[in-house]
Amino acid sequence: MTAVDLHHVIDGPDGAPPVLMLGSLGSTLAMWEAQAAALAGPYRVVRADLRGHGGSPVPPGPYTVDDLVADAVALLDRLGIGAAHVVGLSLGGMTAMRLAALHPDRVDRLAVLCTSALLGPASGWIDRAATVRASGPGAVAPTVVGRWFTEARRKADPDLVARHERMVAGTPAEGYAACCEAIAVMDLRADLPRIVAPTLAIAGAEDPVTTPDHLRDIAAAVPRARLFVVPGAAHLACVEQPAAVNAVLAVHLAGDTTGDLDDAARHARGMRTRRAVLGDAHVDRAVAGTTPFTAGFQDFVTRTAWGDVWNRPGLSRRDRSVVTLTALVALGHENELELHVRAALRNGLSPNEIGEVILHTAVYAGVPAANSAFARAARVIAEHDSAEEQP
Repeated sequence: MTAVDLHHVIDGPDGAPPVLMLGSLGSTLAMWEAQAAALAGPYRVVRADLRGHGGSPVPPGPYTVDDLVADAVALLDRLGIGAAHVVGLSLGGMTAMRLAALHPDRVDRLAVLCTSALLGPASGWIDRAATVRASGPGAVAPTVVGRWFTEARRKADPDLVARHERMVAGTPAEGYAACCEAIAVMDLRADLPRIVAPTLAIAGAEDPVTTPDHLRDIAAAVPRARLFVVPGAAHLACVEQPAAVNAVLAVHLAGDTTGDLDDAARHARGMRTRRAVLGDAHVDRAVAGTTPFTAGFQDFVTRTAWGDVWNRPGLSRRDRSVVTLTALVALGHENELELHVRAALRNGLSPNEIGEVILHTAVYAGVPAANSAFARAARVIAEHDSAEEQP
């Protein structure tokens, strides 16, 4: 089936590391509001409605999880995102795991919540699809939402329950039913050992659908996975216990970039970032010019500078360009300066902003250094402007 253009909302700056969030069967991207509020800033948070849900297209079913993966990859491509952290809950988690297995180069870090690699029996999902096609999602909404929240929360917050029942009931019938059919035929158990992304499996302690054992099995099978169980949460843990989920997600996404990735994975991530910031032409020249004498240094730079530091969430790529330009001007590293003026333009700085960075640095690092930097930066900017004017 052809990929569809998923409806999505983006929060956070363009240059920040991207996080793709995929939701549950019967939900819209509104289920991630608390996470978007907490993560936007350090990250560029992309919340998407699955096909057949919310504002996304509703092609005729049945669907497969591979169809949902194709939609996610198409969205990343459309947004110019090579690799992203991917967070998914329930059906979104199934999609995220399959994405990480099929396209390991597109997933930096993976977090799956309240999900399963095999959620049978298939007959139950086929029966639910038939019910929804005949009577609409409203027919199953009370039962579904009854599993999304703990009994204590349902009693204490009836407005929350009513709001989420409306969310389920508002899902297009064909989209809901066709996604049920995707779950019916899904078996991801063979995929789990193939996932190379550092993975966090989050379970709701009182989830009656994907019990903690489902997440424990995932964490045991994925090579670099950890399990976290959220107390006082059922199936929609990110809504019921947002503070706990946000805290553990923040730690995972910002985790030690050298501790849970081997050197090969760090090099691969660094090469992606290096190409995104500096451009393929420069990196290709650097790789072609590598000799046995310089190979160790090139590997060190790719793994450490680009794989680790440039991927930390504390600053956006745009911010890192500002810091890099300042340091290069101050230290008089003129050859590197031209390279990073080009990188700054790629990372979203305007020529005027680059000029302001150099002018500001002149006050603290000296006029002669800034004078030389202005000359070199002007040459690069003129070349950039000339290239953009070409048809």
